[in-house]
Amino acid sequence: MLINIHSYHSLRYGVLSPEELVLSAKKKGMDCIALTDINCMTGVFDFVMTAIKNKVKPVVGIEFKNEDQFLFIALAKNLHGFKELNELLSTCHLNRKKYPTIAPNLEQCYVIYSLNSRPKKLQENEYIGIQATELNQLYNANASFLAKCVILQPCTVSSRFNHELHCALRAIDHNVILTKLQPHQHGKLTHHMPTVDQLLKKFDTYPILAQNTIKLLDSCSFDYNFNSNKNKNRYTESNQSDKELLRQLSIQGVKNRYGDDDQEALLRIERELTIIDQLGFCAYFLITWDIIRYSLSQGFYHVGRGSGANSVVAYCIGITDVDPIQLDLYFERFLNPHRLSPPDFDIDWSHNTRDHILDYIFDRFGQKHTAFVGTIGTFRHRSPIRELGKVYGLPKDEIDLLTRSAKSSHYKDEIITKIHTLSNALEGKPNLRSMHSCGILITEEPISHYTAVELLPKGYPTAQIDMYIAEDIGLEKLDVLSQRGLSSIDSTIKIIETNRNEKVNIHRVEEFKKDPELNRKLSCGETIGCFYIESPAMRGLLRRLKCDNYYTLVAASSVIRPGVAKSGMMREFILRHNNPASTKYLHPLFEKHLGETYGIMVYQEDVIKIAHHFGGLDLGLADILRRAMSGKTRSKAEFDNVKAQYFNNCKQLGYTDELANEVYRQIESFAGYSFCKAHSASYSVESYQSLYLKTHYPLEFIVGVINNFGGFYRTEVYIHEARMNGGNVQLPCVNKSTYLTNIQDNDIHLGFVHIERLEQHFKQLIPLERKKNGDYTSLENFIYRTKITYEQLKQLIYVGALRFTGKSKAEIIIASKFILNAVPKYKNEPLFSTPSKAFKLPKILRSKLEDAYDEIDVLGFPLSLTTFQLLNYQLDKVNFVRELDQLHQQKVLMIGMLISIKDVPTARGHMNFGTWIDEEGRYFDTTHFPDELQRYPFMGAGCYALYGKVVVDFHFPSIEIIKMKKLPLRSDPRYAENSHKSILPKTQELSGNKLARAPYPSQQQVNKLYNKQS
Repeated sequence: MLINIHSYHSLRYGVLSPEELVLSAKKKGMDCIALTDINCMTGVFDFVMTAIKNKVKPVVGIEFKNEDQFLFIALAKNLHGFKELNELLSTCHLNRKKYPTIAPNLEQCYVIYSLNSRPKKLQENEYIGIQATELNQLYNANASFLAKCVILQPCTVSSRFNHELHCALRAIDHNVILTKLQPHQHGKLTHHMPTVDQLLKKFDTYPILAQNTIKLLDSCSFDYNFNSNKNKNRYTESNQSDKELLRQLSIQGVKNRYGDDDQEALLRIERELTIIDQLGFCAYFLITWDIIRYSLSQGFYHVGRGSGANSVVAYCIGITDVDPIQLDLYFERFLNPHRLSPPDFDIDWSHNTRDHILDYIFDRFGQKHTAFVGTIGTFRHRSPIRELGKVYGLPKDEIDLLTRSAKSSHYKDEIITKIHTLSNALEGKPNLRSMHSCGILITEEPISHYTAVELLPKGYPTAQIDMYIAEDIGLEKLDVLSQRGLSSIDSTIKIIETNRNEKVNIHRVEEFKKDPELNRKLSCGETIGCFYIESPAMRGLLRRLKCDNYYTLVAASSVIRPGVAKSGMMREFILRHNNPASTKYLHPLFEKHLGETYGIMVYQEDVIKIAHHFGGLDLGLADILRRAMSGKTRSKAEFDNVKAQYFNNCKQLGYTDELANEVYRQIESFAGYSFCKAHSASYSVESYQSLYLKTHYPLEFIVGVINNFGGFYRTEVYIHEARMNGGNVQLPCVNKSTYLTNIQDNDIHLGFVHIERLEQHFKQLIPLERKKNGDYTSLENFIYRTKITYEQLKQLIYVGALRFTGKSKAEIIIASKFILNAVPKYKNEPLFSTPSKAFKLPKILRSKLEDAYDEIDVLGFPLSLTTFQLLNYQLDKVNFVRELDQLHQQKVLMIGMLISIKDVPTARGHMNFGTWIDEEGRYFDTTHFPDELQRYPFMGAGCYALYGKVVVDFHFPSIEIIKMKKLPLRSDPRYAENSHKSILPKTQELSGNKLARAPYPSQQQVNKLYNKQS
């Protein structure tokens, strides 16, 4: 009976979920209701599924509004009408147009206008909605008019409190305080769901309205097939030709990857192809292959990772670079007959090339069939309190206080209590729609068969449904991700080609795995800048394992994960790896199938192995067991059946109950935190590629890392790494630097991007102008050509970027003011260059210490001096990193520059792990237990004196801190009492004028000098 219901997907309007609306309707005696969210289709499928489950007939529609202006309601008669509504919404969104005030031709939809905004002539499918308060306007209506009228009872709230919440949402949406909200901007308290009897009684003077409404709703249907696969299911003209093409590509790929006659690979290919075809996923593989083929044709670098790397087909057609046979990876972990959800390929690209890939996907498969998955952002954490604070007119300082403190500590009054109550009700409710970071939908039918799309700031059509709704209706996303580790590799390859005129084939991974110098660096943890293996924890693990090969790295990439480490299995793995002879296996099958990991189920694939080889489950059921234990089961009954089969098999195989129970306990324990081996293997391939570049092209690699801002550490650490590898790192220079950092031979010039307060415009303009018209020849030439302002010019002067002039910084400051003073409104460089007037400038001496502080101001770190050279503190008999291996259990005193802190909560309080650089440039690590950390806390970035005990744990030394003290720096000479008073004659000094930046004269001082010399 209700044709105008709003769920909370009517953003900042509705307050009830689709499920709550259906249950309320059933309780009120309704057997048919229509969901008509405002300008969106997000809640449709949750509404339909809940309605079907509760035997309430669902009707789907939209209430169209332009801002607060009601236009019309449209109800879909059937799925074709649903498609028409999606197309109308999408067209308006994609073209950024308002919705039409009169509905276009919607052949399979009903359209309902309000009494006061109807068109003069109604079409056959158009009606007038009458609210109870409007019945008195029908007193002289004729029969033909009444035949076009239906009941319009809007439903948005279910209680007075809901109405308060609704009004608060409207005020949030309009960014006004509650008292300024206008009546037309919100719904009425009467917009609730009545019982059937209450509704009929309201309209009993005109029973024809109820009859028309029932007739209209009865003629609507939404017979949606939730079980069919909606993804694009044909790549070529038919499923058969898809199957043949995939087989052809796979067989050719076997020859490329394994040689002409590898029977094991051929058998595996045939088995996989049978399952892929049986489950109807040939097109999915071919679509992914098509995208990869395009990527390779453009010279883009990618990594296929995740469980897709378990597939030999994926390996042979180039989607991944991980060999599943070499690593004993099971295809069933990725796809099996018991797992009916589509496979999920995760493909990473450089963040610099990802948009090119996205453009190709949308062009190749068509805008009508392609969209980003949407996301539904909710009110979370402190955001409801902040928004409600504004609605209730609280001052900003008070709102900040409320959002930064626990609710229990808030003072109590009527408004604060109301804000708390409403914020609790808002928590978790939808607030906005956005775009999934990487998920793409490619559909068989046009997207409009499933949902509407909108154009969000990123610029790609985005579905109005999220990944969970998409999965429920049979749509699976393809993940197109970006990763800065790949960006660093991609940049490095280009830099090598420019700087060394060499082309590097980064896909020669099998050669890299055998490189002795590369494996030596790996075992010593010399991996700063390398993807996934540069963090302090990972470098420590590599050293503890003496990791000098690919297989150990794959294991390390998995055991470093939080779940494995927290369970104690990382420690157990290190012990067994260093003492393999002492390993005891629970059963001979554990030694046979888990020998590589010393009987520990490190990987999800290991759980499958034991369930299969020990428990007798086929590989598909073994994966069902693993997924169920990881909380991903589709049904408890399915899990119970597999569990029962495991124990029955164990009994038939002659295992004791004690052994069967213990193995099951271990399976259950490991399944919760084990990591996908294929994922680790993919990461390890990329780690080897990064380390190859770092080993053989260290300077180009570090420049690549610096330019992508994607490493674990701050830029200063990578600059240090470049210097340790023989790089001559130079400050930015207007005649040498580009926007990003560049390298010529061993000379590295920092890019303008690192000058924090330099505007983006000048960061890009300076190198572009130089490229176009040649080097800058003088300060005056630079100013004229760039039209730079004095405030921006100062940043370049302070960092030494104008040192080509041969003048000191203070001299350049004075000269630039002379130039700008003489030509205050320069527009174009003179046609003929004329020598500038020669001014007699005072000679000013500057120290490297002053320059270092300038660099800290402008770049955030010093380059003229190291942080150690800035210290105003000396210690005798300091130890260095090179000594630590020989000082186990001995006390040492060290000076370290802090580069990272890791905080770890424990039962005794927080403990920290620190990472440092010593004065010789080597890295070391410290442990700060809770008691010591309380007495000697970290005091920010800088150098510290560190006193503690050396603990060498399986080849890896660290220091357990007993005492720690941050060391003072030498005073900044630029702010000394008499700093640079010699810049100007004494008579020119301004008494009592405290400059904001002491080393340089003010414009007023320069003007006096200029006027005197003129």
